[in-house]
Amino acid sequence: MFTSIEAFVQEWESVSAGTRRLMEALTDASLSQSVGEDYRTLGRLAWHLTCSPHEMLVRTGLELQAPGDEHVVPSSAADIAAAYARTSREVAGAVREQWQDAKLAESSDMYGEQWPNGITLRAVIQHEVHHRGQMTVLMRQAGLRVPGLYGPSLEEWQSMGMEPPVV
Repeated sequence: MFTSIEAFVQEWESVSAGTRRLMEALTDASLSQSVGEDYRTLGRLAWHLTCSPHEMLVRTGLELQAPGDEHVVPSSAADIAAAYARTSREVAGAVREQWQDAKLAESSDMYGEQWPNGITLRAVIQHEVHHRGQMTVLMRQAGLRVPGLYGPSLEEWQSMGMEPPVV
């Protein structure tokens, strides 16, 4: 649980910077990549990550502009990346401008439960990290170069002329 606005904003900016790198690596053709029939496509996952911070955080009373209709996935990877970049900036700005640290201890209705706002902010980040993992698998299946998020990716190790560590 976050107990300070600045702690959240610092972590959010780091996590969202990694997500922006993923979004910027997408191509229009890759958006249809899926692990199988009836599973989310790469485009739907990317758009879900763009829309879900708004969906979750307006439940706390935070005022944010919706990036668009979550049910209508843009066909342009560049449009998704731009919308995500706007959303990530707006989340940090809204939390900084609209809340004080004491607001993090207040609870809001989250899907029929009362969650402290500091837990909701943690859930927004964990939700994003969860779906980024799914995206990296689909990106590899689509033949895209995956940017490193918590260290170099395989392709980044190779571009440095190094062997990736074997675990």
